[in-house]
Amino acid sequence: MSISDYDSSPASFDAMGLAPAVRAAVARAGYETPSAIQAQTIGPMLAGRDVLGQAQTGTGKTAAFALPILSRLAEAGAGAGKPRVLVLAPTRELAMQVAAAFDTYGASITGFSSVAIYGGAPYGPQLTALKRGVDVVVATPGRVIDHLKRGSLDLSALEWLVLDEADEMLRMGFIDDVAWIFDQAPAERQVALFSATMPGAIRKIAAQHMQEPVHITVAAATGTADNIRQRYWIVGRGVSKSEALARLLEAEPYDAMIVFARTKKTTETIAEEVAARGIACAALNGDVAQAQRERVVAQVKSGQIDVIVATDVAARGLDVERISHVINFDMPADPESYIHRIGRTGRAGRAGDAILFATAKDKGRFKAIERATRQSIEPMDLPTPAEINARHVERFNSRLAETLASDDLSGERALVADLCEREAVAPIALAAALARLAQGDRRLYLGASGSPATPAPDKAKPKPATSGPMRAYRIEIGRKQAVAPGHIVGAIINESGLDNAQIGRIDIRDAYTLLELPGDLPEETLAHLKTVAIGQNRLGLSVSDEPLSERPATRPRKKMTGLDARGKKPRHAKSAKAAKKKKTATATAKRRVKPAGR
Repeated sequence: MSISDYDSSPASFDAMGLAPAVRAAVARAGYETPSAIQAQTIGPMLAGRDVLGQAQTGTGKTAAFALPILSRLAEAGAGAGKPRVLVLAPTRELAMQVAAAFDTYGASITGFSSVAIYGGAPYGPQLTALKRGVDVVVATPGRVIDHLKRGSLDLSALEWLVLDEADEMLRMGFIDDVAWIFDQAPAERQVALFSATMPGAIRKIAAQHMQEPVHITVAAATGTADNIRQRYWIVGRGVSKSEALARLLEAEPYDAMIVFARTKKTTETIAEEVAARGIACAALNGDVAQAQRERVVAQVKSGQIDVIVATDVAARGLDVERISHVINFDMPADPESYIHRIGRTGRAGRAGDAILFATAKDKGRFKAIERATRQSIEPMDLPTPAEINARHVERFNSRLAETLASDDLSGERALVADLCEREAVAPIALAAALARLAQGDRRLYLGASGSPATPAPDKAKPKPATSGPMRAYRIEIGRKQAVAPGHIVGAIINESGLDNAQIGRIDIRDAYTLLELPGDLPEETLAHLKTVAIGQNRLGLSVSDEPLSERPATRPRKKMTGLDARGKKPRHAKSAKAAKKKKTATATAKRRVKPAGR
């Protein structure tokens, strides 16, 4: 196994021997100089060598294997029918991203086509594409195995097999599936394996399935991009992580934000809290269907959603230029996870911000992250109420200046003049009232100890007088609109004056949602809630006779005699038993001791 270490400036793409069609695609993409991994990989792959590459995410690995493969495809002729390239990726997000890169780089190759196949998506379009014939298949291991067993994927003509992010596949438990897929491929094929780390299981795969691979190691000067500002906040001093996040949402000048949490349940809880503050937010975790995930990503790109709360696996391959901030709400499991997380910001050369919530117990892991990234993470203080107020005023002034500069305000001027004269109110007092009205629940000024986590009460919306039993209502928003319970609760509370106790069960269906509200909801409240929107979608609230899905019944707890409420023996019972045991042992010992003189 030969070793190649990057120690010189990479050559230009024009000097690397790529096919003209591929060089043209690279030029259109605006790339001039190959990255380190590209400079070392393209040559050996063009020469037909197996490649074992070790490099971090974000170093350009996709182009490193896609460009030479496409170049050789262009020379041999694409469009043969059976797949000639198989790329295995750990997640559907990465599979889609790699397939899109192949389409971009292969756009000028006559007859070229590719397909991404992954779990969580319908089989129909995948079967159609495979039957029609493709050159490149980019897939997750589980779905490849499904198609191989169905007979819908034929690897007999395979010439290239690529394993991308092998260590992530190992972590997710796919490594046995990968080995099985290797066994189904032709013995004569070129293999490229890429991984950020090289644990023993990955080296074993390489030894069994690769022929004298060129070992390429690219050690970046830093583990994370220089355009990402990294900060940390120590949890404590009476401020919870939820309140800390609320302050950052109020004060940080973000475009879009991704918040990383450790568990599915935490992502949903945080997303509901953020949505209740009137911020467009969605959760991404392993339970989110692929179709819904794609809608959420599209809504983030279009500006309809500003905050995503995600687990590590659900965010893999997420590439949205709008994401300016990454918040590590929960500590990452290891330094590699941290690098993957903050790599979601600072895309396409833009500046990014990464903030880590750490406790005193996290000191060891925190230092390990700094060693891995080779960068120091600077401490930060949470924004104070005064700083949040200043940010509110800055945003308000900006909106006001834009309105003054761009709109014809002649009608509004006449209205204000008439109000001042008719109500005998000073212009400045009327302007202040209009400013308060424009802000709604999000007040310009917080008190000295105020928290942005709790919206100020709106006196213009008194709590409706209701009594009696709850009944079912229907709103015309469901899973297809990526709505979460927090979105619904926040919208109803903010717009109706109802409180949490007056909102019952919520049953989200595909195209609509059923929920419980007071049965004697006033007509004016009902009429108003029909017009309220979540994002771009109106609630369209109406009375419904359709029953809500029943909650699963809780299993009654068995009565356990002699146990306390926690199912354990009371401490006094344990003490009495121990005392009895000690007394018995003492008596036995006395019987065994013979009196002196006998």
